[in-house]
Amino acid sequence: MSIDENMTADEKRATLSLASIYGLRMLGMFLILPIFAIYASSLPDKPSSLMIGLALGAYGLTQALFQLPFGMASDKYGRKPMIYLGLSVFAVGSMVAALAMNIEGIIIGRAIQGAGAVSAVVTALLADLTRDEHRTKAMATIGATIGVAFALSLVGGPLLNQWIGVPGIFFMTALLTLAAIAVVKFVVPNPSHSFYHSDASAAPSKLKEVLRNKQLLRLNYGIFALHAAQMAMFVVVPFAIIETSGLHENQHWFIYLPVVLASFALMVPAIIYAEKQAKIKQIFIVAVTIMLVAQLMFAATIHHFWGIVTSLTLYFVAFNVLEASLPSIISKIAPAAAKGTAMGVYNTSQSLGIFVGGVLGGYLAHAYGFASVFIFCGTMMLLWLLLAISMQKPPAIKTKMYTMSDAADKMTSANINTLIIDLKRINGVIEAAVLPQEHTVILKIDRMHTHDEAQLQMQVQTLIHQM
Repeated sequence: MSIDENMTADEKRATLSLASIYGLRMLGMFLILPIFAIYASSLPDKPSSLMIGLALGAYGLTQALFQLPFGMASDKYGRKPMIYLGLSVFAVGSMVAALAMNIEGIIIGRAIQGAGAVSAVVTALLADLTRDEHRTKAMATIGATIGVAFALSLVGGPLLNQWIGVPGIFFMTALLTLAAIAVVKFVVPNPSHSFYHSDASAAPSKLKEVLRNKQLLRLNYGIFALHAAQMAMFVVVPFAIIETSGLHENQHWFIYLPVVLASFALMVPAIIYAEKQAKIKQIFIVAVTIMLVAQLMFAATIHHFWGIVTSLTLYFVAFNVLEASLPSIISKIAPAAAKGTAMGVYNTSQSLGIFVGGVLGGYLAHAYGFASVFIFCGTMMLLWLLLAISMQKPPAIKTKMYTMSDAADKMTSANINTLIIDLKRINGVIEAAVLPQEHTVILKIDRMHTHDEAQLQMQVQTLIHQM
């Protein structure tokens, strides 16, 4: 998504620099996916598929454990110091993995990488550095960067493996991480003040509300299953491609490049159609169904080259649609004042899926063969499909945020409740949250309702000033 022309120079600089840091970290994680299983199998200790899967997924467990604590600690100790710490830990983990002579050393390195879980801190810092009305665009820029990083890794991983090998990729990741620390220090602006942002950070007080929301739980299971299947796939597919085609792992990008390009070409119109026509649930169900079909095709054709290529194409079409639409659905369903907490739980579920997928995928491949991995993944997708069919239709809404003056600090509970009632009386407003401690008003507005943006802003500001 392009950055709005009304962003200030500092907001643009913060968005682009933090998105690059986020993207580089994820690129370091993703680059090894297409080639790691082959590399690990050639280590002197000849590790089993279980150990290879554990090495692939280890960072997911530590990332899940440290992600929310890192974000909350940044409220107390500062954003940049926690980013320095997290990136330093990530660099150390990369070096440990690069120098490891056996699979156990790589597992330790990957676990250390995951412990440098700065994602929540980066989004919190971005929230500090962007005004409310531009924050959604800034966050979307980070999301797009992650998608690009994943696509690049599928092509770049095999190419880099040819030139510098997997240890070299780990070394390169460590160097890029050190460069990212310099970017944070010298390029990312310093926030004038840092405070909790309900739309970007998790709060322990809101966890119970989020965890009790059955619609959000369905989506959390979905991202868990999606990334479990992704990690399990990369335990098996590199071996299957070599077995069926004879292509060296350095040449696997020949397959991934056209598959990824085709999947992006199909994903973009699907997402645009879903948003504009308020058909999010329908497109979502179709994507989960395609993912289920892809897993079943993998299971049936894992020993046939063109079956693998077809399965990969279906997989990436579904993966890209689901990866792009899940955060959008979360933001539509989550309570306006708890979006950050909902996204925190969602991201933790994703990390746990990475760990479980790597471990179970490795175990099943070792004990029962390649096809069993995809039967397991297909079972997860079938359950997800049932949950998706029975979920409530996400409302066709857009979120608007407005800034209040320092006078918000003096608002009483009665003032807040009165303002919420008045805001809900505005035509098209479905939900309103007034957060005086953040100097913010959040509105969820019916996307199908036509309204004048300037008039809406004037109405909101008039009501705020009356308090």
